[in-house]
Amino acid sequence: MSEIRLTVNGRAHTLDLDPTTPLLYVLSDELGLNGPKFGCGLGQCGACTAIVGGKALRSCVTPVATVNGADIMTLEGLGNVEHPHPIQQAFIDEQAAQCGFCLNGVILTAKAFLDQNPKASDAQIEQAMSSVLCRCFTHTRMFRAIKRYARLRSPQKQASSGAARRSRRGQAAKGVPA
Repeated sequence: MSEIRLTVNGRAHTLDLDPTTPLLYVLSDELGLNGPKFGCGLGQCGACTAIVGGKALRSCVTPVATVNGADIMTLEGLGNVEHPHPIQQAFIDEQAAQCGFCLNGVILTAKAFLDQNPKASDAQIEQAMSSVLCRCFTHTRMFRAIKRYARLRSPQKQASSGAARRSRRGQAAKGVPA
């Protein structure tokens, strides 16, 4: 057993654990968090995702000793029912959930990716999300939600696309083809 220190969703924890224990088990069994889920146990589906040091990490294959001292965020750390995080609100607005099992991985993977790549193209977003498995086939609504969040968090992108739309509308009003 080893003393492991983690800051999870802003709260410091000191735990006495086997250092090879998967982070997923620590988050769910020791800390009682329900966001990260056991999916495949191989780090391939994304259901167990947590954000560690700003990056999406598959917690089912991550020994807790490798994240000793780290800041970790789970789905519970983003927002709550009364005050959802903007990415959670985008998923609500787009009705981008069916069974919800994959949502932890989808939302945290998207957030971590867009935090590091705020000007990502649609193709880059789709590539980043290809590592998360959804069995309910709600991908279209999920991508709409992720793209909505990407637009909302990029004011410069919004301003330039708004100017471009106004310019195209002005040209159309003058009879200039788009």
